Amino acid sequence: MVHQDQGKLVQVVAADVGLVAPPSRYVLSKENRPTTVAQQAKLVIPIVDVSRLAMPDDVEEAAKLRSALQSWGLFVVTGHGMSKEFLDEILEATRKFFHLPLEEKQKCSNVIDGVKFQNEGYGIDRIDSDEQILDWCDRLWLQLQPEDERRLQFWPQNLRHLLHEYTLESGRVTMDVLKAMAKLLNQEEGFFINMVGERFKSYSRFTYYPPCPRPDLVNGLKPHTDNSVITLLLMDKDVSGLQVLKDGHWVDVPVLGNDLLVVVGEGMEIVSNAIFKAPWHRVVTSANKERLSLAMFYQPEPERIIGPPGVLVHEKRPAMFKKCLVQTLADGYWDAFAAGDRTVDFLNVRINAEADAELEGRAVVANN
Repeated sequence: MVHQDQGKLVQVVAADVGLVAPPSRYVLSKENRPTTVAQQAKLVIPIVDVSRLAMPDDVEEAAKLRSALQSWGLFVVTGHGMSKEFLDEILEATRKFFHLPLEEKQKCSNVIDGVKFQNEGYGIDRIDSDEQILDWCDRLWLQLQPEDERRLQFWPQNLRHLLHEYTLESGRVTMDVLKAMAKLLNQEEGFFINMVGERFKSYSRFTYYPPCPRPDLVNGLKPHTDNSVITLLLMDKDVSGLQVLKDGHWVDVPVLGNDLLVVVGEGMEIVSNAIFKAPWHRVVTSANKERLSLAMFYQPEPERIIGPPGVLVHEKRPAMFKKCLVQTLADGYWDAFAAGDRTVDFLNVRINAEADAELEGRAVVANN
């Protein structure tokens, strides 16, 4: 049986005209509530032109990528080749879906017959207990690739064509980034692409954050790291909310317009032997504005064994993770997410935290 609150949509809760504060299920303890970041004005999210990364003589852009990956674990992507009109159309179709009547959206529900929860579909994230603090958002989670594994019954009609096209375009950008990351490690450009395999998995998460009367009390989306290899994020063009943990402080990611954001996932942290690290990030809400986002997650073939490759393991940098089945990481993600933990720590995959700590701040990419 699913939890009794599993079908309670945040958009419905937020629509209560008499709501002056979020229900207790969403309210964080005092020490975990969002705070203003005094240092955010001094910090600038790195920007990388992905169209220049394939140029063999463009050492400047490669250096920007190297710096972004080592210092932030994420970066803004320009030069991705997708038009403003196309991205606007995707965001507008997303907004239209979340503004549909509830009975229409429930046709894509992630709760089956009121008794079974599944990750795919429309609703809220999984609830495991009465004590779990819930996030102030609804989402639509869909598997995109391999294409023959799509479950189109969960795909809203108005998003199907756009999402198929966006899957192809975002996949192209992701592969370009993976090639550039491999070259930073002095490896062939197919190094990471070969690790994910031809039948790699990709998923989309459309997230809707309704206005919250007390945004200081809730998480839009709790602090987490992604269990992907790479995440590609298309964000609301008018409302900010994403924050990244940088040097112990939460820093706002600004509105990006037509640019995208690449976020390193735990899968990449494992296969790069922690040279590239998955950053903690979260979403805060607004008192009077709704916010949308579309995240694309890329994961290796589930039957593959994932672990630090031998060429990146040596005496000065021992293996930081155990080898494990990709499917094991995927299965453990939602448990870790609900607990506010990293999947690699929740599943005890990390084996060399002490060595990693010693190398922190001086781990260098090959040929740096």
